[in-house]
Amino acid sequence: MIILLMGVAGSGKTTVGRRLATGLGWSFADADDFHPPANIAKMSAGIPLTDGDRAPWLAAIRDHVEACLARGENAVVTCSALKESYRRIIVVDPARVKLVHLRGDFDLLLRRLDRRRDHFMKKDLLQSQFAALEPPREALVLDVARPPEKLVADIRAAFGL
Repeated sequence: MIILLMGVAGSGKTTVGRRLATGLGWSFADADDFHPPANIAKMSAGIPLTDGDRAPWLAAIRDHVEACLARGENAVVTCSALKESYRRIIVVDPARVKLVHLRGDFDLLLRRLDRRRDHFMKKDLLQSQFAALEPPREALVLDVARPPEKLVADIRAAFGL
């Protein structure tokens, strides 16, 4: 099984994902690690990515998900997965790739991003992510105002883990 944590910047994908993976003894992959250098440069400069910019990034995440599934490896993977078309690329097998939408209030997420240091994703890009977000129809939706340990417990309970 792959648990794919999605949501806009500041929603806690990495924090929740690492805790979930550690608690389950599963591998963890952060979508940030799949970005080509050109994407990181754009975001560092406060320039939103285009669908064309995201294409190789999404393909790399899909390849990772497919490789995990082929090996029979359970994993937690993060990806903003803002649009349905993006999710169709990376959710290669809905029976084995479970989507969790970490949803939060704009002001809460902006405050979180304001406290971040040494991250290429700038808080000025949050509005563009909210504008691009197409909430998923098929996902476990969790409110990120709750503590990470509660979110991890909710995910484990929802999927019988």
